[in-house]
Amino acid sequence: MRRQIRNSLIAFGITVALAGCSSQPTSSERITYENAIRPLIAQRCLDCHGDDAPTMEEFKKDKERYAKDKLGPRMDSYEALMVVVNGSDTGALMRRLDDGANTKDGKPGNMYKRLAKEEDLRAERLALFKRWVGSWNLKRAKDITNEERKAILAPRN
Repeated sequence: MRRQIRNSLIAFGITVALAGCSSQPTSSERITYENAIRPLIAQRCLDCHGDDAPTMEEFKKDKERYAKDKLGPRMDSYEALMVVVNGSDTGALMRRLDDGANTKDGKPGNMYKRLAKEEDLRAERLALFKRWVGSWNLKRAKDITNEERKAILAPRN
């Protein structure tokens, strides 16, 4: 409960800080972690992936326990998020958020629905993540080529 309250306050603080700013960068604006992704993660993800969540290494050691506690791997910083974008678990973020358009079975990732309640907003937020990542690749770290890895942008600033 305290975790949810704290994470809600963090998300509220970011929302207040961004008041008066465009909630979505324009199509010509550069998408960065700081200007678009961090506020979205604070709003939609930190209840399960906040500062109470385990690192990816800890999560892998005891997935069942963390699943019972409704905690996924930590994503409350750029460095933690990059583990699932272009780090030891490259592509995990993309696989989890994908809408199914990039899969053989057309099935969306298990976190796609968490982007928003409304389908149009969900699609808009997915497009934002795709612009940020640059090369939306669902491959696992062991299967990705160096060229594909270099095509993942995900700028911080």
